[in-house]
Amino acid sequence: MDIVQSSAPTRRLLLPDAPALVAGARKAVWLTSDGEVDTIDLGEARLRLQRDVLLVCHAKALGRRLNADRFTALDLLELFAFVHPARFVVPTPRGLAEALGLPKPDGAEDDALTLIRATRQLLTDLSDPDFEEKSDPVAIAWFMGGGGGGSQGYSWPWASFALSALGAPNGPPGRRALGAFQVWKAMPEWEDEAPEPPPGQLPVHANDARRRLADLLQASILGKVAEPRPQQSDYASAVSTAFTPRANPGTPNLVLAEAGTGVGKTLGYLAPASLWAERNRGTVWISTYTRNLQHQIDGELDRLHTDPAVKSRKVVLRKGRENYLCLLNLEEAVASLPSQPMYATALGLMVRWVAATRDGDMQGGDFPGWLPDLVGRARTMTLADRRGECIFSACQHYRKCFIENTIRRARKADIVIANHALVMIQAALGGDEAALPTRYVFDEGHHVFDAADSAFAGHLTAQETSELRRWLLGAEGGRTSRARGIKRRVEDLVAGDEEGLAMVDAIVHAARALPGEGWGNRLIDEMGTGPAEIFLLMVRRQVHARAHGRDSFYSLETETIEPVEGLAAAAQELEKALGRLQTPLEHLANRLAARLDNEAAELDSDTRRRIEAVCRSLQRRGSVTLKGWRDMLKCVGQLTSPGFVDWFGIERQDGRDMDVGMYRHYVDPTIPFVATVGSQAHGMVVTSATLTDGTGDVEQDWLAASVRTGAVHMAWPALRASVPSPFDYPARTRVMVVNDVRKDDLVQVAAAYRELFLAAGGGALGLFTAISRLRGVYQRIAEPLELAGLPLYGQHVDGLDVSTLIDIFRGEEQACLLGTDAVRDGVDVPGRSLRLIVFDRVPWPRPDILHRARREAFGGKRYDDMITRLRLKQAFGRLVRRADDTGVFVLLDPMMPSRLAGAFPEGVEMQRVGLAEAVRVTREFLNPG
Repeated sequence: MDIVQSSAPTRRLLLPDAPALVAGARKAVWLTSDGEVDTIDLGEARLRLQRDVLLVCHAKALGRRLNADRFTALDLLELFAFVHPARFVVPTPRGLAEALGLPKPDGAEDDALTLIRATRQLLTDLSDPDFEEKSDPVAIAWFMGGGGGGSQGYSWPWASFALSALGAPNGPPGRRALGAFQVWKAMPEWEDEAPEPPPGQLPVHANDARRRLADLLQASILGKVAEPRPQQSDYASAVSTAFTPRANPGTPNLVLAEAGTGVGKTLGYLAPASLWAERNRGTVWISTYTRNLQHQIDGELDRLHTDPAVKSRKVVLRKGRENYLCLLNLEEAVASLPSQPMYATALGLMVRWVAATRDGDMQGGDFPGWLPDLVGRARTMTLADRRGECIFSACQHYRKCFIENTIRRARKADIVIANHALVMIQAALGGDEAALPTRYVFDEGHHVFDAADSAFAGHLTAQETSELRRWLLGAEGGRTSRARGIKRRVEDLVAGDEEGLAMVDAIVHAARALPGEGWGNRLIDEMGTGPAEIFLLMVRRQVHARAHGRDSFYSLETETIEPVEGLAAAAQELEKALGRLQTPLEHLANRLAARLDNEAAELDSDTRRRIEAVCRSLQRRGSVTLKGWRDMLKCVGQLTSPGFVDWFGIERQDGRDMDVGMYRHYVDPTIPFVATVGSQAHGMVVTSATLTDGTGDVEQDWLAASVRTGAVHMAWPALRASVPSPFDYPARTRVMVVNDVRKDDLVQVAAAYRELFLAAGGGALGLFTAISRLRGVYQRIAEPLELAGLPLYGQHVDGLDVSTLIDIFRGEEQACLLGTDAVRDGVDVPGRSLRLIVFDRVPWPRPDILHRARREAFGGKRYDDMITRLRLKQAFGRLVRRADDTGVFVLLDPMMPSRLAGAFPEGVEMQRVGLAEAVRVTREFLNPG
C-alpha cells in the first residue's frame, strides 16, 4: 500500500496496492499500481479476479461478463456512492473521469488507468476537512468495515482506506457506530399550514405568453442563454388558450399542439403556465410519460428560478408513493443490522444517500440507478413504499417523510411536474390532493392513450390477488416482515368500537380466500386451495389448452368464452368470496369516514388525515378493485360488457410463468380519462412532436390525434395547433430500407448491424421487436465491435436498468446500444452520441386479443398503420435533437410499406437500397472527409 500525506496532518491517503481490471467482449486489461500493463484473455481475467482483490468499475457487470459469481473487489462505484452520495455519475471509467474532472480515457488501457486515478481523487475528496457532510462518514465506514462487532466476514473492502482519509483509522470515538445509520433523526420536520384558497381566473393571453417566453430565453443556465425561435413563440401563443377561463362546465379549454423537434415546446408551454400560476396563485401540473422528461423540465425551470431555495418552493416533482424511500422501512432495516451484517455495505451507502438526497426519489432522481445492481435490491429498492403499507400519521417519521413533504410542497407550488399515471389515478380516486388542479399540460401527449390504458384496466391475477391478501393480512407463517396487515394498521382507530372491530375480523377471515404464499408451485402442481387459486388453476388450464403457440417463450392468452369444465363454477365461487370481502371493507371505510363528522371537534389534524388516507385505501381496494373484479367474473363464459375486452392470460419471463389471470381493458381508455381528468380540468394542453398521423390527409391525421388523446369525447372542440420543426431534415438525415437482408435469418441481420455500426463509428442505437433477436445479435457482434474500439451495451443482456444504459450511451460517443421499445421511448441523446438508428423489423403492433378489438373499433388496417407510423416517427425523432445534428435511419425489413413513409418529415426520401449501399451512405454521410 502507498501512503501519501495530505494537507491535514491527521488525515492520510492510504492507497490500495491493487491492480485495476477492465474487461471487454474478448480481452481484458490488467494494470498494476506500478504501471505494468498486461492484455489477457477472459479466462485468465476470471482466474485473477477470483484470486486477487482488484480495482474495478461495476463489479456485478464485470462478473456477468467474465461468468464469475463470487469474488471480492474494490469497486470504484461503491466508493463514489460513499464519498459523493446523491451525485450523478455514469457507471463507467469514462463516467468516473468526467464526474471527477480527470482526463477522459481513450481505450481499455486508459480505462484501467482511470480507475487508479479515480481512487486517488475520491480518497482525496474524502480527506478534505472542508468537505460538506450531512451524515457521519467515520462511524458509517467503520461499521461497514466490520466495526461494532456486527459485520465481520462481510467487511467493506474500502473501509480502511476511507477511515484513513478521514483521519480516523481506529473508527469513531467510543466505537459506537450504529447510531450514525439513524440519519432520520437529523432530518427537518415539515409543519402544517392553512389550506390554499382556490386559484384566480385571470387569463394569460397570447402576447403575455410571448413576453414571458422572451424573458425565459434571456435567462442564463450555466452561462448560456437560449436562442429565440419564431416557431417557439407561435407555439407559446397557441397553448396560452388553455390558460384562459373556461366557458363550459365539465369540459376544459383544450389545446392539441404538435411541435416538431427543435421548436422548444418545453419552454413554450412553461411560459404561459408559469405566468398563470403567478397571477392566479394556483398550481399547473405538467404531466409526462417518462421520468427522463420530468427531470429535463425541472432543469429548464432553472431559467425561471435561479435561487435553489426559491425553486424548491415553486417547483415540485411528483411521482407515486412507490418511487420514494420510506423512512420506516429504513429504520427497520437498520435495526436488523446486528443480526444481518451482510447488509452493512448496502445500508451504509443507502443512509449516506438518504442524508444527502433532495427529495428521496429512488426512480430517476438523485438516486444512483446502478446501486441496486451493485449491492442488491434487498436493502435498496425494497426500502421504497412499494406495497401500500403506509400508516400515515401513526408513523413516527410522518413529519419527516419524503412523500408527505413532497405532497405538501406540491399543494403550494406554482409548477408540479408529475407523470400521466399519477395524474389519472388521482383524478379518478382523489389521491393525496386536498383540491385537484384545474390546469394541466400533458407533454408526450401521444402516450395519453397508453397511460390511460394502464390506469383504468382491471387485472384479476395471481400476483394482484396475492398482493391484496398480503396487504390485508400482513406477514404470515411466522416470517419477519414490514407487512402489518389491515388489523394492525387500523386497530387504534377502531379501539373500543365493537362493530368496527367485528368488521376488521370479517375482513381478515374473508381475505383467506385469496392466494397465499407458494401459489405459483401449487398452480403448476394443480393443487390450488381456496376459491381464488382454484379459479386461477382453471384459467391456467384453459390458456394452455387453447392459446396459440403454447410452448412459446413469451406470454400466452385466450378468450374467456366457452370456458373449460369447472371454470364457470369456479368464477362464481370466487365472485361470492370477493363479495364477502368487499362488504366489510366498504362498511369499515364508511364507519371510519363517519368519525370525521361525528368527532369533528375532537379529532386532531394528524388523525383526520390518517382516517382520510385509510378510507381512500379501503375505497380503492374495496369499492373500486373488488367491484371491478366481481364484474369481470360475472362475464366469464358470456359476452364481455360493451366497451371492454376480456381475456385469460399467462405472463411469462424468459420462458417461465410469472403470473396468470383474467384481464379487462377498455377498448377506448380515453373515455374514463375524459370522464375524470377532462371533466374537472378548466384548461388542458396535450402536446407532442408526434401527435398527428402521417397519412398526408390533414383532417384524417388530426382525427387520429383526437382519438388517441380523447379529444373526440370532449363536449367542446379542441384548438388545434401545429408548429413545424426548424431543422433541415432533408439535409441533415438519411432514411434507408435495406432490401437484400433476410429478416428471418439472424446471421444476416447480425452482419447488417455489425457493418452499419462500424460504418457509423459508433453512436448507434439498434431497436428490436423481440428480446431473443436482440440477444442473438448482441452475441454475434460484440467482439468485432470491441476490436474496432466500439463498446456495445444491450438491454436484457448487461443486467443494467434502462436509464443507466441510456446514461452510458449518452456519455460515450463511440458506444452502441441494443434495446426494445423502452429504449426508443426513453432515450434523449443530442449530438454525435446518437447518429444512427437501425430497426430490425417494421414495428407492427403485437397481434393480441386486445389489439384485435381495438383494430375493429378504430378502422382496421388504418389503425395498424397509425400505430406503426407513430413508432417510426418517435424513433426517427431521436436522431436530430439540435440544429447541427446529423443522423441515419435504417430499416432491415424489405417489406416496409411505402404508405408508412409519412412517418418521416416532409422532404426526407425513403430510399430502398442493398446493404452495401446502406453501409456506404452511412459511412460517407456521418463521417464526411
